[in-house]
Amino acid sequence: MTDVVRRYKEPLQEEELSDLVTKEAKERKQYYAVFRLLMIGSFVLPFIASWYRAYEGAPNAFSYARFFVSATILVSISALATYLSFRRFHSNLIADIKEGQKIIETRPITKKVSIPSKDAYYFYTESKVKLSIKVSEAFYNELQEGDEVSIEYTPHARIYLGYF
Repeated sequence: MTDVVRRYKEPLQEEELSDLVTKEAKERKQYYAVFRLLMIGSFVLPFIASWYRAYEGAPNAFSYARFFVSATILVSISALATYLSFRRFHSNLIADIKEGQKIIETRPITKKVSIPSKDAYYFYTESKVKLSIKVSEAFYNELQEGDEVSIEYTPHARIYLGYF
């Protein structure tokens, strides 16, 4: 059993790249949907608050200034949160697509687990990207603890691509 971690880069295969592009488009659509929902909420919440103030009998409950200040603050918070989330998570996926590379990391199998009732077989490794790998029964029976398994993932977003 070796404790040496071998890592190297290879170009993404066409199928992997197209899967990443599809995932990027889906996530971009989700960001847009969440942002749109936050924008609607940024205008609806101050309106609901105005009705609540009116119900409580507050004078000048429907103040334009209060509504637009509240809406502006909520829009700013929503926009900043969406932008930071996009930059933190989505930009890594875009960088992986542009680079077109994947990392192949070879790690020893530390533990084997089988769940026959669910027909599921797992290898556990010390990889920081993928701790457990669901494998086929044939691959599970072929390797033992201490043998090495190679894990493929993207370098920036650390998206798991597969094993061999």
